[in-house]
Amino acid sequence: MNDNKGSLYLWDAIIALSILIIVMLMLNTLVSLPYPTYSDIAHNSKDAQDVMEILSGKVDFNDKTFLSKITAILKENKNSKKSVREVSQLCDEKFGEFKLTNYRFVETNHLDSTVLAESGDFTKAGNISVATRNFDGYSYTLYTWQ
Repeated sequence: MNDNKGSLYLWDAIIALSILIIVMLMLNTLVSLPYPTYSDIAHNSKDAQDVMEILSGKVDFNDKTFLSKITAILKENKNSKKSVREVSQLCDEKFGEFKLTNYRFVETNHLDSTVLAESGDFTKAGNISVATRNFDGYSYTLYTWQ
């Protein structure tokens, strides 16, 4: 009878140690797993959205947004070539502040897809990020790429 109790305690100890070793190995595996690295592509896919949010956002209700400013210029001058050139210059300055190197900014509704500002070779663009915002009947689309 004593031998049976001893072997029962022995098996109980072996099972407990096995469970403990398995748990330690699982914890060691979890701790040593590498953190996932997020690619630049995933980060850069939001560039156009981020920039358009800045261009269309207000700090408070008294501020004019950049899109409202360029829309007012185009509307007041009835989409003349002079107003398009003025807006293009403002856009180039604004995108220079953001340090964007590859972009294309287009008005697609009133100006029949006129490019207001661009930098880089759009024909060789890859991983293009696109954002569109509408303001007072004008539709602005921004393309950014690598």
